[in-house]
Amino acid sequence: MMSEEKNWGMYCHLAAFAGLIFPMGNVLGPLIIWIIKKDEYPFVEQEGKESLNFQITISIATIIASLLSIVLIGIPLLIAIVILYIIFVIKAIMETSEGRPYRYPFNLRLIK
Repeated sequence: MMSEEKNWGMYCHLAAFAGLIFPMGNVLGPLIIWIIKKDEYPFVEQEGKESLNFQITISIATIIASLLSIVLIGIPLLIAIVILYIIFVIKAIMETSEGRPYRYPFNLRLIK
């Protein structure tokens, strides 16, 4: 696997941190990279889908936890989601930078 392919695979996961800057950036960042590079690199095809699925899963979980924060149970859930989000995305970045595919442990596989 070429270095450029590994880098683009890693960028699919790294782009998820765009969500820390603007709403839905966590989905749009990986989506844009995946759409542009998926036909050029098989690793990006695989990692882009994995990252997108995880970002969609996290977005759904965040919405549910936000709704549950009305009854206070959502606040600890939101904190847990943010911590797990950061840990899993950093782990994905590290794995893919070495050219190894990464599978998120909690992921709805919506994009196949």
